[in-house]
Amino acid sequence: MDPFCLKKLNQERRERRAVVLLTDLTDGRDRVIKESDPVVGELGEAIRKAFLTGQSGVKEIGGREFFLNVYLPSPRFVVIGAVHISEVLAPLAKIAGYEIEIIDPRSAFATPERFPDVTVYPDWPQDVLRERPLDAYCALAVLSHDPKIDDPALELAINAGCFYIGALGSRTTHAKRIERLKQLGFIDEHLDRINAPIGLDIGAIGPHEIAVAIIGGVIKAFRARGHQDKDIN
Repeated sequence: MDPFCLKKLNQERRERRAVVLLTDLTDGRDRVIKESDPVVGELGEAIRKAFLTGQSGVKEIGGREFFLNVYLPSPRFVVIGAVHISEVLAPLAKIAGYEIEIIDPRSAFATPERFPDVTVYPDWPQDVLRERPLDAYCALAVLSHDPKIDDPALELAINAGCFYIGALGSRTTHAKRIERLKQLGFIDEHLDRINAPIGLDIGAIGPHEIAVAIIGGVIKAFRARGHQDKDIN
């Protein structure tokens, strides 16, 4: 591999940005392509699908063969609120392949006993996320029902461009939440990215079903990142 390409590839991966290492098998030349890079035509479509699926492989385009080696950051799932739903959600997220962490300043709730084998932070979200910033390969679910805990995390998630942002609560609760966030300067375009009621609309009742709806919503959003209107099959 060209040393310049290797340096660029490693830098992008350190910064948790998705890249494709494109190798022209005809002449062996490499090229590092970021998710935001414009690539047109059939090759561009192949690269788009590679980013969405995370699957590497050989594509024959215009009489040439290309190997698309895809590097996606490991998806990170941040849950605000060590509540009953979170207890069910944590093992479901692990089964689905998501790195999950629970943040809640209420130390009586955020305990290793309630969340075995899960990273738990008994601290304020803004403090934890200052040290571990959110990014486009993060999902955030706010479940604490306490604006002092939930709102700062939502603010950070919107600014970071998280691929999924969900908030627990009734429509009335969410309307009040929206008004608070508007006072911070967010506009409708930003706030429309919050999934509320949280999760897929499956008529979920109780912590177990709500947890299933949430992880379903996260998976759906991850597989459609920025391309909800396009077929990836």
